[in-house]
Amino acid sequence: MERQRTRQVMLALTVAGGLLLTGCGGGDDGGGSSADGAKGGSYGSGFPAPDQPQGEQNSEESRDDYVTPSPDYLSTFALDVDTASYGYARRTLAEGRRPDPSTIRPEEFVNSFRQDYDRPDGNGFTVTVDGARTARDDWSLVRVGLATRSAQHDADDRPPAALTFVIDISGSMSEPGRLDLAQRSLDTMTERLRDDDSVALVTFSDQAETVLPMTRVGDHRDRIHRAIDGLEPTYSTNLGAGVETGYETAVDGLREGATNRVVLISDALANDGETDPDAILDRIDTARREHGITLFGVGVGSDYGDALMERLADKGDGHTVYVSGDDAEKVFCEQLPQNIDLTARDAKAQVAFDPETVASFRLIGYDNRRVADDDFRDDRVDGGEVGPGHTVTALYAVRTRPGADGHLATATVRWQDPKTRAPHEKSAALETFDGSLRDANLRFQVDAVAAYFADALRDGDRNDRLPGRPSMGELADWADRLGDRTEDSAVRQLADTIRRARHLAD
Repeated sequence: MERQRTRQVMLALTVAGGLLLTGCGGGDDGGGSSADGAKGGSYGSGFPAPDQPQGEQNSEESRDDYVTPSPDYLSTFALDVDTASYGYARRTLAEGRRPDPSTIRPEEFVNSFRQDYDRPDGNGFTVTVDGARTARDDWSLVRVGLATRSAQHDADDRPPAALTFVIDISGSMSEPGRLDLAQRSLDTMTERLRDDDSVALVTFSDQAETVLPMTRVGDHRDRIHRAIDGLEPTYSTNLGAGVETGYETAVDGLREGATNRVVLISDALANDGETDPDAILDRIDTARREHGITLFGVGVGSDYGDALMERLADKGDGHTVYVSGDDAEKVFCEQLPQNIDLTARDAKAQVAFDPETVASFRLIGYDNRRVADDDFRDDRVDGGEVGPGHTVTALYAVRTRPGADGHLATATVRWQDPKTRAPHEKSAALETFDGSLRDANLRFQVDAVAAYFADALRDGDRNDRLPGRPSMGELADWADRLGDRTEDSAVRQLADTIRRARHLAD
């Protein structure tokens, strides 16, 4: 079984490298039925964006409290397409262990599943807003869905890639299924690169070393293979030195007109040198901001430094995934950018709730991605980088006022064009609704089950759990029915994962 798992994880990393360059088929999301009575927002610019925020953000808003909104009734966050939290939780539960609540990020559970949002023709986003009533009086779930254009499947049309691989060769990477699978995966990926692509290779243990400077693939494939095959695990983990040297190498090999990216492959168990992600990324801020070099993190290993990798990806304008061998296609076809293009930079979302109809609300997750309301239109403030083929979903628990009728909320996404940095916005509005969550759009129901499951794993005994949250057994049965109706293997796997968690709790 362990040998099989190692082979599966190796395949996952191989697919990851390929998708960084070529995208994968089936990038368009499948459909789900519409809700009877759950009203979705329109697309385009037919609704006004929220007014410039008035008043201050409610700084007391946290995941542990249902809050009464501040006078501006705004909620603002940077877009995030990470999914490592769900992948790591699945692996942990499969090994018979309950995940540490600190590693549970509900938005990453929700964003691990396909959506059926309409997509724009060009860069930017479509905006969908819908909602449904929970089993708890006066409480609803409101869903804000953002989608980029479909992924481009013709690899010949993509720009060339300049990829700097930063590989952990510390002692902990000697465990089977870590460094060895990374080497075999990179060897396979090297054969798939185009002649006009470039690769650099940086390793780190107690120190960092540029093993291979930026090298055009062309006639140098054998040289790249030799550099990869020569890697051996050594000492401690100075991840900070690895990232810093990786960015220096990427800047030295910067290619205009190419996609320049640092790809970090590590178990993120840093135990030497600088380990604070803010300090690490501050050192390479010029490379990150002026040269547009993004960081993509690939987490490996049964023991995994989730918090460090997640913060590095957030600060590095990038994304992170966790490699779990049994869901390689799911992780790398739906989580990674479908190709190496970007469709939006510094993307942020702001939801303006109507005080006439909304008594209180809470954003579910995004704890590390909150943005001050006043900074929504400040394009100097960091947002999220999003590529083609992606969707971003945010869920809110919303308590409506008794007898509320009419406008409920308006959601606006703001982003910068990846080439010109020109800002753009798009909005959609939501009216009050009567439809039940159990009768809502199927993909909305999957999102709700994922959020409820994350809520139960994070702190199942707290008194302020999400409104209307079913028991673990009910969640598993719900996910089973949704798996059958959507014919989606990922949803069936969710049901199995919930059952494992339930058995561990018994």
